[in-house]
Amino acid sequence: MSQRNIKSWFSYLYNRTVIVGIAIAVQAIVLLVMLVKFSHLFPFFYGISIVFSMLAVLWLVNNRANPAYKIVWILVIMAVPVFGGIFYLMFSGKQLSNHQRKKMQVIYDKINKYGTFEYQQELEEQLEKESGTAARQSRYIFNAAVAPVYQNTSTEYFSLGEYNFERIVEELEKAEHFIFMEYFIIQEGKMWNTIFDILKRKAAQGVDVRLMYDDVGCLLTLPYKYDKLVEESGIQCCVFNPFVPLLNPRMNNRDHRKICVIDGWVGFTGGINLADEYINVYEKHGHWKDTGIMLQGNAVWSLTVMFLSMWDYIREIQEDFSQFSPAKYQPQTIESKGYIQPYSDSPLDDEPVGENVYLNLIYQAKKYIHICTPYLIVDNEMVVALCAAAKAGVEVKIITPHKADKWYVHAVTRAYYPVLLDAGVQIYEYTPGFIHAKSFVVDGEYATVGTVNMDYRSLYLHFECGIWMYQTESIADMEEDYQETLSKSQLYTKEDCKTSWWARLGQSLLRLFAPLM
Repeated sequence: MSQRNIKSWFSYLYNRTVIVGIAIAVQAIVLLVMLVKFSHLFPFFYGISIVFSMLAVLWLVNNRANPAYKIVWILVIMAVPVFGGIFYLMFSGKQLSNHQRKKMQVIYDKINKYGTFEYQQELEEQLEKESGTAARQSRYIFNAAVAPVYQNTSTEYFSLGEYNFERIVEELEKAEHFIFMEYFIIQEGKMWNTIFDILKRKAAQGVDVRLMYDDVGCLLTLPYKYDKLVEESGIQCCVFNPFVPLLNPRMNNRDHRKICVIDGWVGFTGGINLADEYINVYEKHGHWKDTGIMLQGNAVWSLTVMFLSMWDYIREIQEDFSQFSPAKYQPQTIESKGYIQPYSDSPLDDEPVGENVYLNLIYQAKKYIHICTPYLIVDNEMVVALCAAAKAGVEVKIITPHKADKWYVHAVTRAYYPVLLDAGVQIYEYTPGFIHAKSFVVDGEYATVGTVNMDYRSLYLHFECGIWMYQTESIADMEEDYQETLSKSQLYTKEDCKTSWWARLGQSLLRLFAPLM
């Protein structure tokens, strides 16, 4: 065997996914051996499991989780009473140890302390005079997410990942003081390698460069302990919720945010991760349609607080956030039109901010609601809101992918079409490929763009972020892009929904378990 083949074999053997697979297989074998070895104690174990499962059901019935989430877990527990309660404990993703609660409280304390750093009461009063409807939406975001509304911030919308990438590179090259980057997925290739080279060069120049990525998001895209390699380059690096091949409820909660902050007054977010499919360097699921937004000005402060709160939580440190204020390095006051409100959403506070931002936009719409989403796996509240808006004469259009990234998720998405179509909602599929954008445009006055998918994981289990806007210049750009995207999309009709009985049965089963996807 050649040296190259030996190296390739060892590289495969030590691949993280192989190690994880082996570890999980070993756990399964150990569990099976234990069941056989102690089979004489099974009646006792069975009785304890039934009691535990009953307690889990009682807990589910009385907690504040989404009803659909409750129902599917109750079904799982009752269908598999021996392990159902244990499954709920391990995979529901809502349990925190006392140590974890104390650590998580640090995030909330930081946000409460610094989140209103630039907040001005008169700005809320000014918005109230201009539009009571907008003021109510803004007030909810402030109260639920400790996220103030801003002016003095310009916005630039990107209709494709390629444009977003070009602008990030341009702004990174200008960085003089600090760069904060937080992403769900990073993968070596043109996009990340270009950015990584800039980050290394900036770190060598004395710029405070920090990188944070989600471990599960990068499980198949980065080598094990990639953060150590990054730190060797002079860049500080954190891994959110490191994956371990053990039954652990915390594995359900991921950091799905995409944030880039430069010198405190330039910030990026949206659906775009740092991997080549997002900029169409290579074709993964056809043409990849994604969107992003750049802020310049006061509102970047909220993105900075989001990043630093999570950074300090992981590192278990205490920092004075005010040293990263936009006012410190911002060259001048930025005059802009409209109102901008960045917001974050945590899965651990029982407040679905991301979903409620969407619901508020839907219920306040008068003319139209234009939505882009890669997944349409929604709860009853969202279905009722969309249907009610359509029945009230509001134009409701939703664009989803035509080419799926996950066939079963796409099947569930299509399972929601019939009830929406019956109510008058118009659904289109983006025929050139996969649409990963997460955006709402309402009446040409309101919009939001960010990381929040219309599925249970984004709405209830992940850390997310977004930008709510009222009467900003970029809203017109978003609507123009929506119309262009619509022209490349295929209208889905009731006739298209007609399938065989077994296909409908499969969709019904997948929809039943949608809260677990």
